[in-house]
Amino acid sequence: MSKIVFFDIDGTLLDHEKNIPDSTKKAVELLKENGIYVAIATGRAPFMVENVRKMLGIDSFVSFNGSYVVFENKVIYKNPLHEAKEKELADLAASRGTPLVFMNEKTMKASVKFHPYIQESLATMKYTHPDFDPSFHLRHETYQDLLFCKEEEQKIYEERFPEFRFVRWHPYSMDVVPEGGSKAEGIRQLLSKLGFQLEDAFAFGDGLNDVEMIQAVGTGVAMGNAVDAVKAHADLITKDVAEGGVYYGLKELGLI
Repeated sequence: MSKIVFFDIDGTLLDHEKNIPDSTKKAVELLKENGIYVAIATGRAPFMVENVRKMLGIDSFVSFNGSYVVFENKVIYKNPLHEAKEKELADLAASRGTPLVFMNEKTMKASVKFHPYIQESLATMKYTHPDFDPSFHLRHETYQDLLFCKEEEQKIYEERFPEFRFVRWHPYSMDVVPEGGSKAEGIRQLLSKLGFQLEDAFAFGDGLNDVEMIQAVGTGVAMGNAVDAVKAHADLITKDVAEGGVYYGLKELGLI
């Protein structure tokens, strides 16, 4: 029976300096040699994971927290944001002075020319402030927005827009995805369409948006550097990403 392993990127495939440890590169090669499928599961957009995918030779991924799924370079599932509701969200954000970044599979554009929250949040992923294009979402199908506000403002948007799910990943930023959207849902779509069994799916993660993924698959692995919520639901807690956590975890599972 085919097995598949899903990896988060930041804090899982990428270490604290945003580099791929040599042990992780070796682990991914060994998985492939053993006939095990390898996929990425990320909140990032497809264009943001190209370098990682190329370095590791990975052609399958769940992106935008489950809203855009690709298997071996073929799109198999898409769940874009509701166009009219996204416009309402953008209008409310603009009225409150809250910046947004609109994202599709190819690029991202900002609703404002510059904002320090955007700059600081994206810098943690080594991205610069996107170009200004406040009407991008009106001309393109988008799969995820980034909403930049402090945690105390989050409830305002959650109550106004039940059609969306707001997933905080930074003190100043949230992912905005369709309600019901998650890495777990993207994984379920992939497994269902390709005939994989849930018990033969494994996932490694470290952040809050990995909790559902860790719970959904047959075997969930928390990195040693994972937040407590991920560790609480994991079947295995491996070492820190900087200490060969991916390699060690796969060894413990008998996959390499």
